[in-house]
Amino acid sequence: MEDENGGGSSSNLDTGKADRSVWLMKCPLLVAKSWQAHPPSDPLPLAKVILSLDPLQSDESSSLQFKMEMAGTETGNVPKSFSLNMFKDFVPMCVFSEASQGKMSMEGKVEHKFDMKPHSENLEMYGKLCRERTNKSMVKNRQIQVIDNDRGVHMRPMPGMVGLISSTSKEKKKVAPVKQSDVKRTRRDRGELEDIMFKLFERQPNWALKQLVQETDQPAQFLKEILNELCVYNKRGTNQGTYELKPEYKKSVEDTGGE
Repeated sequence: MEDENGGGSSSNLDTGKADRSVWLMKCPLLVAKSWQAHPPSDPLPLAKVILSLDPLQSDESSSLQFKMEMAGTETGNVPKSFSLNMFKDFVPMCVFSEASQGKMSMEGKVEHKFDMKPHSENLEMYGKLCRERTNKSMVKNRQIQVIDNDRGVHMRPMPGMVGLISSTSKEKKKVAPVKQSDVKRTRRDRGELEDIMFKLFERQPNWALKQLVQETDQPAQFLKEILNELCVYNKRGTNQGTYELKPEYKKSVEDTGGE
């Protein structure tokens, strides 16, 4: 239906500007960011388009040359001049907009399509910008810190971390039922218990689980969790059925004993 101003409209879409010709332009990301940062209250134009026409060429479309010059407020190595390559052979398109209230409007139909690229006079500047961008992307933000003489503290899980470690189906085992004697024992702080365990292994290198339960007065299941993290279980040999520290922890214990 027609509105009072003569333009077509409907309850969902305003088509008053449907016949207006508009240009569609594909621009580099740095240009888009520069325009988005432009304050809406600033009356200065973002850029200007210069149209050049060669009267000696018979084909009018091929004689047209478009050049865009930025307003000059950009910082860094942003090129100031861009060439606009015009295309007429493209799928018919229309431009739509949506107001904050949700109303849709048709802003016009695309008459010309342009691809924007740095002008020949700015190729050196644009090349420098690309090199800076490449160098910046190659900078590693992650840093490696070498820890000296930490005695294995940073290699051990902190209290509460064991429950966060995911396990595969093969690693899932049935939890052993808690014995009545274990219920009466109160669990120590994990860090405190690990320190006690290291001191025990300073006294002797091999311990059976039953011996450690008696020495620490801790639940057997809780001790097994600690032992699986810190120790190796001997299934055969002269020390069969006992636990001994893993090699990385043995060194820290020996260093401590040497001091």
